[in-house]
Amino acid sequence: MRVTRTGCNRCKTYAGYVSNLSTDAKLMVEFLNTLDVEHETDTLDNEASWHQWTAARSLVPDPLPAARSARAALRVAVGDPPANTAPFTSPARLELGPAGAELVATSAVAEVLAAAARLTVLGEWPRLKICPADDCRWAFYDQSRNRSRTWCSMRVCGNREKARAWRERSAGQ
Repeated sequence: MRVTRTGCNRCKTYAGYVSNLSTDAKLMVEFLNTLDVEHETDTLDNEASWHQWTAARSLVPDPLPAARSARAALRVAVGDPPANTAPFTSPARLELGPAGAELVATSAVAEVLAAAARLTVLGEWPRLKICPADDCRWAFYDQSRNRSRTWCSMRVCGNREKARAWRERSAGQ
């Protein structure tokens, strides 16, 4: 993504981050965050909430086990600790036309995987991260210029983890 001082993809006051999220990045973050560790909720716990999530995004729902497997594998790929995950497959096809090649998805999981593929091709995949705070584990898109953001929120998780580390260092002295 091109970032300029006068471009429209930047906040009016320069804050060191890109202000717009691509549709693919937004979909990936929303899908990864169907598991909310902090509030102990999981959108993929039942068919009704999964169908509601997909309907809100105009997507065709996959079977629930496929969605869970896809999310678990994607969370590990983004940075969550490995878990026992079942392998999954999801159909997506490549269509060639006058405008070039396009990934066409037939379901919600296929659309998420197509978004992951596009982010990878664009070099944006490393910007997808999982907050390292054990009581958070929220997925976020790192909008910093140098891709160095660690926490989903410096005010909450970052501050809490840094204070915890300082207390541990201070107790050892």
